[in-house]
Amino acid sequence: MTRQYINPYLAGIILGLILTASFLIAGRGLGASGAVAQSLAETLPNQGSYLKSIDAPGSLLESWIFIEVIGMIVGGFLSAKFSGRFAPRVIKGSQPSNFRRFVWAFSGGILMGFAARLARGCTSGQALSGGALLNTGSWAFMLAVFIGAYATCVFFKKEWR
Repeated sequence: MTRQYINPYLAGIILGLILTASFLIAGRGLGASGAVAQSLAETLPNQGSYLKSIDAPGSLLESWIFIEVIGMIVGGFLSAKFSGRFAPRVIKGSQPSNFRRFVWAFSGGILMGFAARLARGCTSGQALSGGALLNTGSWAFMLAVFIGAYATCVFFKKEWR
């Protein structure tokens, strides 16, 4: 049986408490893009020296960001399982094929990952951690993200029909 989604206001409060706990326990905020760079830096030690510009401890298991991403994966799985929403499926409009949806999703993920490393942070790090610290750059970034998303969604709307 599928249950309703959590109330978004309650989810926001919980996320705020998790962010606060992250600052208090680990001394840093939330963000995910550094986990891929950290993994590459550990597996390609000679080629990945510029990747080590992030906090690079001795191993991945000592890395806060790597543990955070593992927690997000496990938490997402448990949330889907307990709400009765865990099922392998492709969510898309009626027109594009599954292959086309995967190509768009993979391409967008690669582009976002590259942009996040170029910007030295991902949207979650900028919006949640930077926004919570009232960083002007983070607020400007999120404003640009929303403006950009609304401006480009017109071109991709047909993909979801």
